[in-house]
Amino acid sequence: MATDFRMKEQLSSLTDRIVDSYHDIGTINHLGHCPLPSNSAVVEIVEELKEILYPGYRRRQNLHMGNVRYYVGDLIDGLHDKLTQQFARALRYEFDRTHENSCDEQKRIDFEAQGQREAVKFLESIPSLRVALASDVQAGFDGDPAASGLDEIIFCYPGLEAMTVHRIAHQLYLQKIPLIPRMMAEYSHSKTGIDIHPGARIGESFFIDHGTGVVIGETCEIGRGVKVYQGVTLGALSFPKDGDGNLVRGTKRHPTIEDGVVIYANATILGGQTVIGRGSVIGASVWLTKSVPANTVVTIETPSLRLRDAS
Repeated sequence: MATDFRMKEQLSSLTDRIVDSYHDIGTINHLGHCPLPSNSAVVEIVEELKEILYPGYRRRQNLHMGNVRYYVGDLIDGLHDKLTQQFARALRYEFDRTHENSCDEQKRIDFEAQGQREAVKFLESIPSLRVALASDVQAGFDGDPAASGLDEIIFCYPGLEAMTVHRIAHQLYLQKIPLIPRMMAEYSHSKTGIDIHPGARIGESFFIDHGTGVVIGETCEIGRGVKVYQGVTLGALSFPKDGDGNLVRGTKRHPTIEDGVVIYANATILGGQTVIGRGSVIGASVWLTKSVPANTVVTIETPSLRLRDAS
């Protein structure tokens, strides 16, 4: 019993020290403020949106034209409420973050109404999202002889999974919804190993084959009909700083990839001024920091191999 008592005292003391650290290290706790967007709610929103984007492939099967209207209507109704709440939280957070002494001003702002307007605007974009995703599915089938059909692309391909979430997140990025697009992107990253910043502008008929390790930066601009393989990085060449040593934000840091480009495995293309011209092919493991004209093939000179008897 004495040992149990000492253990409880030790745990109580530990709890006090942890709570004291919340005062000392205030940068990694969010206490005494309005609630932030919920990660679990954002994930649930993504999964329900997939139900609408790809009806019959996900949770609910046996859908047909006689019952799909009711099912989708019910999802849309629920999503309207969930999106409104999460958007309102994100918008309030951004206001608090960027305004000092904002309490009085905040009382005059209806964040729920703002969140509702943005939720409706996003839901209105779903038909156009489906058009873009249908082109991505077709590009996956056209670009991979191992695919047996469109259903296999939708069920099995991590590249399509990543692009589905990206096209959702990018729409929210364009609507300037704080936090939530990045939360969605990192959820997708954790599932697929494909890291696409929600700010990247990606044209239709985009196909990521295999996918693991692909990185696409925030200011990338990618045209139509582009195909990339695993391990490709479309990144920044450097991070400029201002006179105080702070990173300069909002500049074009990542490359532009024009229509019909193919980028093979582990290629790295860096820099905001780097443009890969239409119809070019970038070979495996190429490192590029300069622009390439249209219809150019860029490869590394094949290294010579040396064989020896292992016996």
